Amino acid sequence: MKITSLKGIGIKTAQKLELLGIKQVNDLLFYLPLRYQDKTKISKICDLTFGQTALIEGQVQRTYLINTHKPMLVCEIDDGSRTLALKFFNFYYSQRAKMKTGSNIRAYGEARYGQHMIEMLHPEYQHFDDTPLPLQQSLTAIYPKSEGINQSTIQKAMNQVIKLLDEGEITVEEFLPIEILQQLHLPKLTDALQYVHQPPATADSNALISGQHPCQQRLILEEILAHLLAMKQIKQKIQTLYAPELPINDAAINKFCKQLPFQLTNAQNRVIKEIHQDIAKNHPMQRLIQGDVGSGKTVVAALAILAAFRQNHQTAMMAPTEILAEQHCKTINNWFDGKDIVFLSAAIKGKARLKVLDKIKNGVKIIIGTHALFQKDVIFSALGLVIIDEQHRFGVHQRMALRNKGQFESLQPHMLIMTATPIPRTLAQTAYANLDISVIDELPPGRQEISTLVISNTKMPQIAERIKANCQQGEQAYWVCTLIEESEVLRAKAATDTYEELQQWFPSLNIGLVHGRLKSNEKNTMMNQFKTHKLDLLVATTVIEVGVDVPNASLMVIENAERLGLSQLHQLRGRVGRGNKKSHCVLMYQAPLGKIAKQRLDIMRHSNDGFLIARHDLKIRGAGELLGSKQKGSVQFRLADLERDKPLFQKAQKLATDLIVQYPQICQKIIDRWIVAEADISNV
Repeated sequence: MKITSLKGIGIKTAQKLELLGIKQVNDLLFYLPLRYQDKTKISKICDLTFGQTALIEGQVQRTYLINTHKPMLVCEIDDGSRTLALKFFNFYYSQRAKMKTGSNIRAYGEARYGQHMIEMLHPEYQHFDDTPLPLQQSLTAIYPKSEGINQSTIQKAMNQVIKLLDEGEITVEEFLPIEILQQLHLPKLTDALQYVHQPPATADSNALISGQHPCQQRLILEEILAHLLAMKQIKQKIQTLYAPELPINDAAINKFCKQLPFQLTNAQNRVIKEIHQDIAKNHPMQRLIQGDVGSGKTVVAALAILAAFRQNHQTAMMAPTEILAEQHCKTINNWFDGKDIVFLSAAIKGKARLKVLDKIKNGVKIIIGTHALFQKDVIFSALGLVIIDEQHRFGVHQRMALRNKGQFESLQPHMLIMTATPIPRTLAQTAYANLDISVIDELPPGRQEISTLVISNTKMPQIAERIKANCQQGEQAYWVCTLIEESEVLRAKAATDTYEELQQWFPSLNIGLVHGRLKSNEKNTMMNQFKTHKLDLLVATTVIEVGVDVPNASLMVIENAERLGLSQLHQLRGRVGRGNKKSHCVLMYQAPLGKIAKQRLDIMRHSNDGFLIARHDLKIRGAGELLGSKQKGSVQFRLADLERDKPLFQKAQKLATDLIVQYPQICQKIIDRWIVAEADISNV
C-alpha cells in the first residue's frame, strides 16, 4: 500500500518521506518514536518538581510584559494549589489579548524554578471554556525531526497506520522464530509496534522514556541483529575474494627489529604475529588495530609493510593529515633505508606530482600520503597492502576508493586499519563485526603518566611563568589554540595572537607557530626546528593532534579546552609524556562551564586510560561521532544505544550466529527491513 493512500500525505510529503526510506505504509511502522510526552493526566502545580515535564491546568491571574533588552510575555495561572508563570520570549500581541484574567489555560512544558514561583518557558498551551478538554488516551509519541515534515503530520499518519494494522488491513511479517521470542521473554513484532507507537495510559512511562520497555527491547534486538548480520555478510563475501599471499620468515623479522632503537612490547609482537598470519593467506585481511596514544602502532604497520616489500608488492599507507603522513614517511623511510618509498599529498603539484605518479605506476614499493592516494590519476601496479591510519577521519567511500584502486589480476589488497581512538568493546564488536580486531593494550616501557590540571584562563599568567621555568631548565612545551583566527562567537583566542603575546612575555625563549594554513614546507621547517630543540615553545592549533613525537616536550597547555571532545583532548595530551620526564597537561577553560564540558574536563583530570575515556566519550557523544561514521552510507542505529543496551548486544551476538546456521532464509529479510544504506559499503 503506497504511503500516499494515507490522508494528509500528498506527493510532496511522500517525496520527503522517501528520503527517510519510507515508500510504503508498512515502512512508516518502522519510523519509531524518539521519546514520549505524557498528556494522559493533569498534574497539580504544587506537586511539580524541577525538570519535570507535565500537563497542568489553571485560571489566568494576570498577564504582563517584562521589558528587558528583549520583551517577554508572562502569564500567571493558578490551579488552586499554587501559582505558576508561563513565559514567552517570542510572542504575538494577540496572544496577550487572549490571556484574559479569569480565562482557563491548559499547558504542557518543563517545570523550572523561577525567582518568585515555578515557571514554564515556551510551553504548548490551549485555551478552554468551562467544559474540560479531553485527555489523551495514550502517551504521545514524538518522532525524529525531518526537514519539511512536522510532528502533527507524522502522528496523524501513524494513527491511520496503527488502525489499519489493528483491523488487519495491513500485516507485518514476523521473522524471529517464536521459540526465540519466548526464550527471551519478548513480545511479537505486531504487538511491539502497536505498543511503542500508541502506549496506553497505563503504560510504564519511566520504562518507555528510558528505552527499557520489553516492546522497545524487542525492536532494538531486531535492529542490532540486522546490523550484525549485515556485517557478517560482508565478512563472508570478502572471504570469497582472493588476495596476494605475503608470507615472511622469522629471520627477516628479527633482522628488521635489530635496527630499531627500542624493544617491541609483548602486545606489539602479538599483533604483528596476527597480521603476518592473515596476510600469508590468499584471502584479503580485514583487520582493525586499536592502540592508545603512544602504544606503537607505526612500527606494527612497518612490519606489515616489510612482508609486502619482500614479496615485491606495493603498500599504500593513508593518513588524514599532511603532518601525520609526513611523520610516517620519515619514520618508515629511516627503517627501510630510504629504499623504494614516495610521498603524495594534495600539496605536491605539477612536475613533482607527475614524477611521483610515474613511480607509483612503475611499481615503487611504499607509497605514503593523504587522501590524495585515491585520486583518479593514481595508478598502482601491484598493490598488496592498504594501511589506513586514524580511520575514523575518513569517510566510508574514501576507504572503499583506496581499496578498490588496488585490485589487479582479480586480487584484492589486504587491508589494515589503525586507530588511536580506543573503541569500547561492545561498540567495536558491533560496528566492526566485519573486521578482525587486534588491541595493543600495553604502552612501551618508560612512558610517563601525564598529570592533568584544569584551570580557568584567568590564571594564564601563572601558567605562562611555569612554561618559562620549564623551558629554562631545558625542556620544551606546546601551547595549543583551538582556532587560527579570532571568533567572537566561539570566544577562542587566535593562535597568531597568542604567539605574538607569548613572544612579548618571553623575549628570551625561542617560540614557533604552526597551523593548518601554513604551506607544507613552512610547517615542516617549524616542526623540525621544534624536534631538534631549536625552539623552546611551539604555539599550535590542533594540527599537532596526531603524529608529532618530540620526547623532550613535557608540558602542554590547551586553551579553551571546553570546546574539544574527549577523544581530541586525549590525542592532544598524548603529544607529551613520550620521553622519560614527568609530564603535565594544563586544560584552560573559559567560564562559565556547561554541564557536559565540566564533565569532560573532570574525566580528563582523573584518567589517562584511553579505553575508559572512550567509554565516557561514547556516553556523551554517541557512536556516530566516535566512529566517524556520520556519513551517507554508514550503518547507524535508530533505536539501539550502545551503552544502555549492552545486554541486548551480547544476546544479539550469539543470536546472529545461531540464525546464520539454523535459519539462513530469514537473515536477508531482517537486514532489508532495518538497513536502508547500501550493505556493500557498510564500514568496509
